[in-house]
Amino acid sequence: MDVTLERAALLKALGHVQSVVERRNTIPILSNVLIEAGENGVSLTATDMDLTVVETLACMVLSGGAVTAPAHTFYDIVRKLPDGTQVALTTDVETGHLAIKSGRSHFNLPTLPKEDFPAPGAEELPVNFEIGAGDFRSMIDKTRFAISTEETRYYLNGIYMHPKDDGDNGPVIRAVATDGHRLARVEVPMPDGAASMPGVIVPRKAVAEVRKLLDSAGDDPIAVSLSESKVRVSVDGVVLTSKLIDGTFPDYERVVPANNDKELDIECSSFSEAVDRVSTISSEKSRAVKMSVQDGQITLSANSPDYGMASEELEVDYSGETIDIGFNARYLLDIAQQIEGEQARFLMSDGASPTVILDLSDQAALYVLMPMRV
Repeated sequence: MDVTLERAALLKALGHVQSVVERRNTIPILSNVLIEAGENGVSLTATDMDLTVVETLACMVLSGGAVTAPAHTFYDIVRKLPDGTQVALTTDVETGHLAIKSGRSHFNLPTLPKEDFPAPGAEELPVNFEIGAGDFRSMIDKTRFAISTEETRYYLNGIYMHPKDDGDNGPVIRAVATDGHRLARVEVPMPDGAASMPGVIVPRKAVAEVRKLLDSAGDDPIAVSLSESKVRVSVDGVVLTSKLIDGTFPDYERVVPANNDKELDIECSSFSEAVDRVSTISSEKSRAVKMSVQDGQITLSANSPDYGMASEELEVDYSGETIDIGFNARYLLDIAQQIEGEQARFLMSDGASPTVILDLSDQAALYVLMPMRV
C-alpha cells in the first residue's frame, strides 16, 4: 500500500473512527483501525463489535492494499502533525509495519493481519428514509441527557424512536429517553419511507457517535436504514452501523400526566440562573432545591446542615393555589438547557406528583420531572 492524503482530511476521518475504539481491549485486533486503499481512495474502519464506522477518503493511491494499525496511536500522530501537510502511508514489505511520513517526520507502527479484522456487516436493512440533519440533531440533543446510565435496566440505556400518528400534527417520529427520574420526549415530522419503521432503542454510544457526525452535516438530508436489530446512518461519506438494544421500552405514556391543571410560566434563563445559584448550598448527594409557588411569585430555596441556606425570589405568571415542591437541581438545569424559547411552562398537580415542563416556542418537545422530598 502506498497512498498520500491531506492531513486535515485524514485527521477528521480518524477522529470519527478512533472514538469507536475502546481504550482497553481484551481482543487486540479491536484496538486497530483497518486501512484499505483501492481505486476510489482509502477507507478507514473501526469497530467494537456492536458499533462499526467506515469513512472513505478520496486521495492519491499509488498502490492498493490493506493493513491494520493501532487506532489511538495513529490518531495522535496525525493530530500532532503540522497543519496543511501531506501524509504518506506505506506498508513495509519485510516487517509488515505501517510507515507514516510527513515532511521530516517518520513513524513506524506495528500492524496486525487484516484477515483478523471483523468483516463489517453489509446486509440490506428493510426500512430506508432520509431525515434532515437539523431534525436528527434536535431528536438527539433534546433527549439524550435523560438516557439512563443504570446498566441493570439496559433497555433505558438509549433513545427510543418510533413512528406515531400525533393527530393534530400528523404522522411523526417520536424520540423518548428516561432514567426513571425524568423523561424527555420530542417529535419531528415523519420523513417519506419511515412509516414502516419498527420501534427501536438506539444505544447511548451510537447516539453519541451519530451526534458527532451530524456536526459536519449542515442541513443536508441524512440517510437512515433500519431493521429490528440494526441501524445504519450515512453522513457525508461516513457510514455508521450499530446494533440496537434488544429489549422492550416501557410504556412511557403512562407516566406523562394528563391532568396537571396548575400552569406556571417563567422566563427560562433567569430561572435556570437562580436554580444554579441556590443549588450551591444543596448537598452534593441530593442536589435538592425547593420551589414554593404562589400568586405571581416563586421562591427557590436550599438548606444544608453543612453549607447553610439560600433562597431567591422570581416573578412568574401563576395564579393557582400555593404549591411546595422539590426537585433535583441538576435535572432542572438539564431540562432548562433544552428550552430554546424565552418562556417555559410548568404544568403541576401537587407537591408529590410529576411535573410536565414545556418549551412555549417548541410544541414538539415535552419533559417530565419527578419531584423529590426536601
